[in-house]
Amino acid sequence: MSSIKICLLSDTHSYLDDRILSYVKQADEVWHAGDWGVGVAEELESLKPTKGVFGNIDDNFIRSKYNEWLYFETNGLKIAMCHIGGNPRRYAKGVVDRIKNLNPDVFICGHSHIPIVQRTKHGFLHINPGAAGRHGFHKVRTLINFEIIDSKIQNMQLVELGARSNTLE
Repeated sequence: MSSIKICLLSDTHSYLDDRILSYVKQADEVWHAGDWGVGVAEELESLKPTKGVFGNIDDNFIRSKYNEWLYFETNGLKIAMCHIGGNPRRYAKGVVDRIKNLNPDVFICGHSHIPIVQRTKHGFLHINPGAAGRHGFHKVRTLINFEIIDSKIQNMQLVELGARSNTLE
């Protein structure tokens, strides 16, 4: 039985705390759906294998390391990821056509700061982990953990990290 534990993040906006890092350390890989901010990629990469895409706030450093779209296969699942994807009721311009061409089992995006896990009419699973950082309109910081076991996502958990606060902790 093949298994891999994933910690899925988005919209960290230059912020990592001990709660986020405790989940990162339990994972086999970290996936980041954009808006990393300064220093986040380097810290995550120093802890675990890291995959991701750049977001609209990311600088040239992140854009030189990560692409706008990522497509890969792992443990029997085809994964597509971008930052600004929209949601199953209204995808961003060009996203549906791109997804149809890639034909993923799972589509991951960020940007909205709203967690979503939903099977779509297009047949793929749409996942947005919400926002783990402190900047934005979300009230609660979130991430998603899951395992891929023999081509299936299992043990998915939406983790609430606490209230968003722009003050130093």
